[in-house]
Amino acid sequence: MRRVLPFNLALASAFLAACVTINVYFPAAAAEKAADRVIENVTGADTTANPTPPQSFAPPRPQPASFDEPNLFVAALSAVLNAVVPAAHAQAAPNIDIDTPQSNAIQASMKSRFEQLRPYFVSGAVGFTNSGLIEVRDVSAVPLAERATAKRLVAEDNNDRNALYAEIARANNHPEWEADIRKTFARRWVERGAQPGWYYQGADGTWQQK
Repeated sequence: MRRVLPFNLALASAFLAACVTINVYFPAAAAEKAADRVIENVTGADTTANPTPPQSFAPPRPQPASFDEPNLFVAALSAVLNAVVPAAHAQAAPNIDIDTPQSNAIQASMKSRFEQLRPYFVSGAVGFTNSGLIEVRDVSAVPLAERATAKRLVAEDNNDRNALYAEIARANNHPEWEADIRKTFARRWVERGAQPGWYYQGADGTWQQK
């Protein structure tokens, strides 16, 4: 019988090291859920109408093998770790906390303002930008007497949006996530917050109607 124990031990050590060394990555799926909750709170939209289908994971069926052969040992160990590592990553992946006092205050401010902004979204005067903000895209669509008000509402809302993205990143102890959170919100505002006929910016900055 060949002695392969040293080889197996070295290989096992390498795999187990990979298993326990888990990097904290940006949890995109959790960020989308968090964005949908905020949008639903601010706009009253039903963000569950077309939920993202969950991804299923079926761990490989373990196969009996003789551990006297290196290749069989590697295959068996790989099958086990393929099941263990994703589960460990899932446990390590943080949720996105949007319920801090600061975040709640910002959301309440945006919610109270949204009904004032809604007519300008409907008329096409205001649209969603590709940076997670809003913008007066057609000032001529706003009655002259309301233009100063519309611009003020947009500026105030953008201040809240910027503060919200920064606060969510800070509250989750990952300020470096702010850009990713902003991108996620920018996409979900269009997909979940905008109604048919409302305007939004495409990736190239051009205005489009939903």
